[in-house]
Amino acid sequence: MRLTTLLTALAMPGVLAMAQSTEAAKAEALVKQAVAFAKANGAEKLFQETNNGSGKFHVATGSDLYIFIYDMEGTVKAIGYNTAALVGKNRIDMKDPDGKMVIRDLISLAKTKGKGWYDYKYPDPSDNKVKGKSSYVESYEGLVIGAGIYKD
Repeated sequence: MRLTTLLTALAMPGVLAMAQSTEAAKAEALVKQAVAFAKANGAEKLFQETNNGSGKFHVATGSDLYIFIYDMEGTVKAIGYNTAALVGKNRIDMKDPDGKMVIRDLISLAKTKGKGWYDYKYPDPSDNKVKGKSSYVESYEGLVIGAGIYKD
């Protein structure tokens, strides 16, 4: 193996980890922005801003990141992707391909720790392939507000 090929192969995991770290920081910052928006304007305004295709928390604005908001019973209050199909739907029993109870676990994390990261598998809207995903969530006045990044 040539030295440059070897060095490139050795560096790639670090480059990928750094890119994921940057995306993770963006996701966490977006959630914090959404919580601050709710504190300043109320939850209903946050729902509107998230569900609006031109709102700052919707993926249609050009970012890969979007906000999702669930109540503590697992009902989608707002989501910045596929809004019409998901808002109002209860997803409490949603499982990932490995059987993880994603929404239940996100709610539990928000209730017990107030905020944090959770890993699971979910279809990537860019190509509809199931990939590893990590979501950051925060609890705010009976809501779970989150954003996620794809890890694969």
